Amino acid sequence: MKILIIPGLTLREVTEADMARIRGAAGDADIVVSEFRDAMRHIADADVVLGFVTREMFLAARSLRWVQSISSGVDSFMYDEFRDSDVVLTSEKGLVGEHLADHAFGLLLMLTRQLATALKLGPDAWNHRPEMRRQEIELTSTVMGIFGFGGTGRAMARRAAAFGMTVNALDRHPVPTSAEVDAVWGPDRFEELLETSDVVSVCCPLTPETRDRFDAAAFARMRRTAYLVNVTRGEVMVEDDLADALESGEIAGAALDVAPREPLPADSRLWALPNVVMTPHTAGASQFRAARNLDRFVDNLARFRAGEPLEGVINKALGY
Repeated sequence: MKILIIPGLTLREVTEADMARIRGAAGDADIVVSEFRDAMRHIADADVVLGFVTREMFLAARSLRWVQSISSGVDSFMYDEFRDSDVVLTSEKGLVGEHLADHAFGLLLMLTRQLATALKLGPDAWNHRPEMRRQEIELTSTVMGIFGFGGTGRAMARRAAAFGMTVNALDRHPVPTSAEVDAVWGPDRFEELLETSDVVSVCCPLTPETRDRFDAAAFARMRRTAYLVNVTRGEVMVEDDLADALESGEIAGAALDVAPREPLPADSRLWALPNVVMTPHTAGASQFRAARNLDRFVDNLARFRAGEPLEGVINKALGY
């Protein structure tokens, strides 16, 4: 068996200690660590890959049986040849929610507590105290609606409850509830989720079903005092519709780590809006992230060799 490891943005390096653990789980397998630019030279006879596999690489792979992604979103793997193959895909599914939720609440508080305004004004903020105070929102007793109740949605729910919020959640599947959520709504209650939420948190993967889901009709259903938070996938939002809703006051604000186009061009209307805070798709960073994924990979290697089910398996037909 040959294992090809391709470091990337979320797995910057593989240390000797990491390699020792991987060798311990891999038995007598041949292990190659390659930069992405050189991976084509090694993939033809690879059985297992830890990293990203492009369509060109996949077509060159003759022995591939399993890929573990080093990204939580796997929409970039969903080209026809890979999706329709028997190659198993696993990911960080369920491992990234904590730091994504930290980031989401940081962005939300930038708006609700006028932190973004204070940062922008600097010393002059002292001259704007009355209007800043009039716009500040306390989260206690407000309602968060979570769209997608996987790992990130559950982490958001825990933090929302800690802030004293009521939490409603919606998912495509009848997933289990949590201590913070009494019942998980089905897709047929999407409009109700929008209408009843003070904060709408997007926590879903990107699929054909979720792409452009947050359009003009969706924003029209939201409260004029509601905030949109999205740290997962920007393509679920229609950019012009979002900008229109923000400019017209149809919704109160948007806290975004992702955008419908990335990188978001400087001429996008979203950059100029005072009720928008954005970071450049950095919510996925954590000092624990690489270690968590390597832990899963090492565990999955042992499972793979033993013929046991793997953790974090992606349903390629659904895209998550």
